[in-house]
Amino acid sequence: MTVRVVTDSACDLPEPVAREFGIEIVPLSIRFGDEEFVDRRDLTPSQFWSRVAASPVLPQTSAPSAGAFEEVFRKLVDEGTTGIVCINLSARLSATLQAAEIAAKSLEGLCPVEIVDSQSVTLALGNLCLAAARRAAAGADVVEVARHARDLRGRTRLYGALDTLENLKKGGRVGGLQAMLGSMLAIKPIVHLQDGEVEPAGRVRTRSKALRFLVDKVKEEGTVENLGVLHGAAPDVEELLSMLDPLYSRDEIVVADVGPVIGTHAGPGVIGVTYHVPR
Repeated sequence: MTVRVVTDSACDLPEPVAREFGIEIVPLSIRFGDEEFVDRRDLTPSQFWSRVAASPVLPQTSAPSAGAFEEVFRKLVDEGTTGIVCINLSARLSATLQAAEIAAKSLEGLCPVEIVDSQSVTLALGNLCLAAARRAAAGADVVEVARHARDLRGRTRLYGALDTLENLKKGGRVGGLQAMLGSMLAIKPIVHLQDGEVEPAGRVRTRSKALRFLVDKVKEEGTVENLGVLHGAAPDVEELLSMLDPLYSRDEIVVADVGPVIGTHAGPGVIGVTYHVPR
């Protein structure tokens, strides 16, 4: 049995990594005013960040259509795939998973398709997909691969440090005065993933303390699996990697550019870690 993993572009997986593991990525769309772009096809992460910096309002993202998922599913079947596991960004954040579910119904009787709500986003989602693809490559069937992904999602951790409150201000999530005071006091909010949503996890006063917070979270776990680092045009990503080096082999850390789903609200300079904790 040949099992393949499908996901959406909110996974933020680097293209070479996705290609190596045979992971198919269905893109979301991004709209800046009247202009619409297909994520990663029409707009690279660096181009996205440049546009965000110049835009007075936040862009909007939209889920792929059911037809986009069906097209990918059928292409895989034509290539000889006998089972598909589609892992999508949290259903609490997007309608993407519902589109995948509709597409899966069109393949009933043709190929088994397991739809998995990652309850995650950005590289936390990407790491689930990588783990599932590795399990599929080892010969697991479609049910076992999906079960593995659902087990790991409960052991997934994601922490991110925001460098600015400007995007939250633009999105109406903090007031102008709060954003101004936050900038004056150099406050760096920390967020984490909880029950499929991004929630506040604390705040620190400097960028260096934000990086230390992320490293300490990894260190507190003792042992972690599948460590990844994610960032949105952050100039100090190498510094974070160096700080993590004593805890986890640099060669085994996946480094990802944050895309529009989280980047729209997190803003440039966001940086974070994601990993799986042992049972």
